[in-house]
Amino acid sequence: MSGLLLSACNTFSKTSPWLIGCYTRAWGSRNYLIALDGMVEAGYKYVGLSTHDKGRVIDRDTAPDIAFQVGEEIKKRGLKLVALSGGTFDSNAPVSQGIEQLKRLIDNAERCGSPLIQLNDIADQSLEPDFYKVISECCDYGLEKKVLITVKPHGSTGAECREHVDRINHKNFKLWYDPGNVAYYTEGKVDPVQDAEALDGVVVGMAVKDFKQPKNVNITPGTGIVDFEKLIARLKKGGFSKGPLIVEQLAPGELPFVNAEARKVREYLEGITS
Repeated sequence: MSGLLLSACNTFSKTSPWLIGCYTRAWGSRNYLIALDGMVEAGYKYVGLSTHDKGRVIDRDTAPDIAFQVGEEIKKRGLKLVALSGGTFDSNAPVSQGIEQLKRLIDNAERCGSPLIQLNDIADQSLEPDFYKVISECCDYGLEKKVLITVKPHGSTGAECREHVDRINHKNFKLWYDPGNVAYYTEGKVDPVQDAEALDGVVVGMAVKDFKQPKNVNITPGTGIVDFEKLIARLKKGGFSKGPLIVEQLAPGELPFVNAEARKVREYLEGITS
């Protein structure tokens, strides 16, 4: 595990090696403040920033004062930010422009207090070389800012993402696993537990996302095809034995229902990791 994430685990988790949290996206199109309050109600301690009613809560273009403000809202509720899914850079732009954009995202991660950024991988092979060139060129900058860069399957499998992590071979670039996406983009043909066989030594966090046929990830984890107990056991065998497990999606509904689903998943994850 990265030293940055290890530090977060040691500092903020007193009773469990796992940082069980929720992304703001789990509350659908509601404002991130409603999501944060829902996390508190559901008993979470850890936060992943992603989307809300205005798009990304924080991205590369977010004003510095807003990024600071979001971080303060999280702290006010006694929560700890462990991951920022803030979009990415323009993969069609020149590498130099992509580097500048990714550095701005890293800056905003630092401002809001996130120890890492999570970037979705790119499935278009024609764009892959420049996409990963930008990441490679920003690894040292992220290290300087104490922001780990991670890539998350978003069209590719974990094994395919791992090839890029190995090729770049930088301690500040790791893999953020997403079993729901792996199942979704392969139409259920790739079992995340089997995919995890290729991920030893590179995983530092996971988006807890499930999948149901035909093409549905908008469900509460534990109700779909992903066997999270077996998956976490396999990832643990490969070295991911502590760190963030961040719930990305819940079944949609009225706010009391979503909050109740969030609590249910927290209790489920605590049960299978205890």
